[in-house]
Amino acid sequence: MKRWGLLFSVLLLSGLPAFAGALGTSARSVIPSDIQQIICVDYRALKNSPTALALKARVLPDSLKQFESSLRSAGVNPDTDVEQLTFASFRSKNSTYIVGLAQGQFPTKAILKKLAVRKIKGTKYHLATLYPMDGGTDMTFLDDFTMLFGARNAVEAALAVRDGEAQSLAGNSQIGDMMASVQAAPMWSVLDQQGTQNMLRSTLGDASKLADYDTIKKRLLGSRYTMNFDNGVNFDLDVVTSDNMTAATLSSVVKAGVLFRKMSANGVEKVALDSVSVDSDSSNLRLHFKSDDKKFQSLLQSDLFTAVSR
Repeated sequence: MKRWGLLFSVLLLSGLPAFAGALGTSARSVIPSDIQQIICVDYRALKNSPTALALKARVLPDSLKQFESSLRSAGVNPDTDVEQLTFASFRSKNSTYIVGLAQGQFPTKAILKKLAVRKIKGTKYHLATLYPMDGGTDMTFLDDFTMLFGARNAVEAALAVRDGEAQSLAGNSQIGDMMASVQAAPMWSVLDQQGTQNMLRSTLGDASKLADYDTIKKRLLGSRYTMNFDNGVNFDLDVVTSDNMTAATLSSVVKAGVLFRKMSANGVEKVALDSVSVDSDSSNLRLHFKSDDKKFQSLLQSDLFTAVSR
């Protein structure tokens, strides 16, 4: 089992890649209360870090590649025009959807003109105009600085939230509280209770079969992580639990998982595991990973990273 070398890479891939900073008002207005995960990444921070760009190239999913291609075909340069990219997965009418939100300085008039030249016509949904893009994606402008994109049914579900047909993110205090403590980071994510349980079960591997974990998993309330590249690579994960005892027990389970993996680790795996620290603080589990740029970029090419990022 090669799951334990890089916990954060599982988190990064548990949804879609991410970007950062506080979400704008328009972006918040289309995210529903029944949110599973939000991932946010600051494109400007990525461009200033070779290590961040290497990570992006390594884990970039096909869906984001298609979106970047769609933006370019519409006259947007993601490298210069996009400042922040956010992905949100949420539940609506017994289905799960994923939408993306791109924020930046967009040449809106030029984009619409280019779409018209390509004979791409928009269709109305409530007060919005949806434009079909490459790869089966629809896009609409929430304002001059914010694009909403995704599959048609996902975009419509998000717009229905903005138009008052479903409760927005403002109605989810648990997610809101977790977001407040991480939004200053260049890359951050929050997960709900179910997402946190699934993430830890996958990451712990065989260690998740321990009796202690089975007992406490229902007392995991959510999780949040941040990642920055200012001085090497720093990754911090907090798992929010219901009480101090649960956090301490979970800390012991995670530490056992690290030790179990160390027994068969070698090379870059050992380096990664030695760079992980685990503790509890009040009702939170805290996990920290730190690496210099050279070691981290070597880790990106390892079999370990390939295994945990599938």
